[in-house]
Amino acid sequence: MIDNKKIIIVLPAYNAAKTLKKTYQEIPFDIVDEIILVDDYSTDDTFIVAQELNIKHIIKHEINSGYGANQKSCYNKSLELNGDIIVMLHPDYQYTPKLIHSMCYLIANDLYHVVLGSRILGMGALKGGMPYYKYFANRCLTLFQNILMKQKLSEYHSGYRAFSSEVLNTINFNINSDDFVFDNQMLAQICYNNYEIAEITCPTKYFEDASSINFKRSCKYGLGVLKTSIEYFLDKNLNIKSSIFRK
Repeated sequence: MIDNKKIIIVLPAYNAAKTLKKTYQEIPFDIVDEIILVDDYSTDDTFIVAQELNIKHIIKHEINSGYGANQKSCYNKSLELNGDIIVMLHPDYQYTPKLIHSMCYLIANDLYHVVLGSRILGMGALKGGMPYYKYFANRCLTLFQNILMKQKLSEYHSGYRAFSSEVLNTINFNINSDDFVFDNQMLAQICYNNYEIAEITCPTKYFEDASSINFKRSCKYGLGVLKTSIEYFLDKNLNIKSSIFRK
């Protein structure tokens, strides 16, 4: 705990058997109280590795439900366990667990309700091996979103995030997509509710065992991002209501 605030790490897992142990071993258990792993019907030994690590809270989906559905299970379980600060950490070791301290203290000290690990601040993305087409798409989508949503984030697409329980109890994340655009819809909901978002520089690693969506799925995600931003703009400025911004 930090200042009597319960810290929970959620691990949305899919075929993470090769990287889960390394990720888990770097989690700072001096402040972390609980670990939740949700296995989205992996075809490898992710579930077995999680059991070998004695992770207390393991949820196994009976079908492959999608990245967004995985996070829904993660966050609903974290609220059930009365977490005060919830950190989403990908178990593919693309993001370093060594930033958990910094992210949690910003929330525990009541400075922010949301903290993102940004790959774009500094040289984390390209240095870590992000493909150039993904970097270019990231920058274009982020510019578009910042204009329509009147924000100043360096990126909306990082999978490394920390939230206060207040945020998760305020936004209706369960109504969001079960696919990858879930992440973006969630940030739009957070901005819609006027929560200020902090960002810290995050190194990242792109390697064979790290999860990554292909070009086709990336295009689908990009279109979903554009749709979410337009819905946000229309709801905020023209009172054309979107369901994801309703509690």
